[in-house]
Amino acid sequence: MGSLELKSIRKAFGTHEVLKGIDLEVKDGEFVIFVGPSGCGKSTLLRVIAGLEDATSGSVRIDGAEVVNTPPAKRGIAMVFQSYALYPHLNVKDNMGLGLKQAGTERAEIDTRVAKASAMLSLDPYLARRPAELSGGQRQRVAIGRAIVREPKLFLFDEPLSNLDAALRVQTRLEIAGLHRRLKATMIYVTHDQVEAMTLADKIVVLNAGAIEQIGSPMELYNRPANIFVAGFIGSPQMNFIPAEKLGQSGAKTIGVRPEHIALSRENGAWKGRVIHVEHLGADTIVYLETEVTGLLTVRLFGEHRYAPDDVVYATPDKASLHRFDTNDRAIA
Repeated sequence: MGSLELKSIRKAFGTHEVLKGIDLEVKDGEFVIFVGPSGCGKSTLLRVIAGLEDATSGSVRIDGAEVVNTPPAKRGIAMVFQSYALYPHLNVKDNMGLGLKQAGTERAEIDTRVAKASAMLSLDPYLARRPAELSGGQRQRVAIGRAIVREPKLFLFDEPLSNLDAALRVQTRLEIAGLHRRLKATMIYVTHDQVEAMTLADKIVVLNAGAIEQIGSPMELYNRPANIFVAGFIGSPQMNFIPAEKLGQSGAKTIGVRPEHIALSRENGAWKGRVIHVEHLGADTIVYLETEVTGLLTVRLFGEHRYAPDDVVYATPDKASLHRFDTNDRAIA
């Protein structure tokens, strides 16, 4: 399919630099996800890869060929947007095949490709319908099908699930994961949702203020975050951060501990505290407590637990799961 190599990609709008020298290699067949807070540059980077934005400087190579001056239509990419961008007057079949028709592809070839993509996405019953007759999830599948029929070197997804409700996001996420396995395609996907990133990606690229903070597999980022930013961004609820001096720990400025790596007891433990709020989620119980040592602490317990506000409890961290950070907020090995 397609590999991607970015070297020293910079993008500025006037004096505001949005991308600050991005270096990245994506192997053929990888599923790579860009994550980061709003305004970090992830969508701009995707648009530079697509050719929808010109890089101020740097190199974009697809399958080894430099494409930085190549127009989008000739880069061998297909893009799925947050908005479905379907033509309301065309039915599903014609929406999926329109790009091929405009490129002068033979009708028989268009029909073959549309039929294949439609079967893959379970769209056969809807081919004669127009977008207004479809649900949000069905419209997004049509948009994905329109990308599939182009048989691109790279699939680019720009927050494709953000307009869907929670149940449809899960369903469509599973469909995209299955699609990647079947097509063995190279996919680059932008999202602000870390659950999507953790469940879909072979490799996650964490962006912050136009620069890459860390690249790695989902569990590498979870277990070995490179710095406090990544540690706080990956994982939900967010990692707890405690000044090392409050814990009597030398050689570090900050200690991090994930909510799921803290045990609670009514009898005894490392830190005595008072419960200030409890979220009963069924499979999990999230307990927020205040302790003299740590300040506000978030604890994630598996299953249902009968804690309530004002309960006195004791929290004990798993010492083997503590993260140590230096004065520059970098992880200490």
